[in-house]
Amino acid sequence: MTAKERNDFFYVCSLIEYIARETKNKRGVIVKALGKDGIEKQLYDAEVNHCLSFEQVCDEVVEQYQIAKGDFDTITGCKYTIPSYQDIGKLYSIMIEDCAEPGKEVEELIHIFTSFISDGISNFQSDLYYQNPNYLECSYKAGYLLD
Repeated sequence: MTAKERNDFFYVCSLIEYIARETKNKRGVIVKALGKDGIEKQLYDAEVNHCLSFEQVCDEVVEQYQIAKGDFDTITGCKYTIPSYQDIGKLYSIMIEDCAEPGKEVEELIHIFTSFISDGISNFQSDLYYQNPNYLECSYKAGYLLD
């Protein structure tokens, strides 16, 4: 993966996290709403969109893909400081780069965001996000949280 591709995936993963928080949806809901074509479009547009605010791009994506409000709120009532949407985006982009076969990064993004590990990472009442990225990747590949 080139440096530009890494940056584009980081941006898109951060955007997915941002949209999910704003709409109170699971991250997989956002990815499914975008679909493979929508994710590829966001990756293509990332170089330009990163100059815009996340709020503006979020509003445009929510409107274009008709993403409804959900009830998956992992922020309200959280007792601890939550990681930023960019912190989470970075984690996802690293996982994609480490887990994807070359040329299959979009498919891996979809799979990671729609897997059990995404809901666990998004549970800011737990410490899963703070675990070693290698542990998260190994758990993801195993299909369950390793002991």
